[in-house]
Amino acid sequence: MNKLNLYQNWKEKKKKLQTRYEELTDDDLTYVIGEEDELIDRIHRRLGTSREETRNMLRKI
Repeated sequence: MNKLNLYQNWKEKKKKLQTRYEELTDDDLTYVIGEEDELIDRIHRRLGTSREETRNMLRKI
């Protein structure tokens, strides 16, 4: 799998996600470098999307 490189501008990306998906909480979007899988798991469970859909969403944001 390709790395997501979320650490670049994460605060900006987080705001965009919370604007688009109001059901995402700060806890859902807590990001720790190297723990992308945990972030993807929290988001996909909250939104009811597949892991791949969530990964693609994060790539595009």
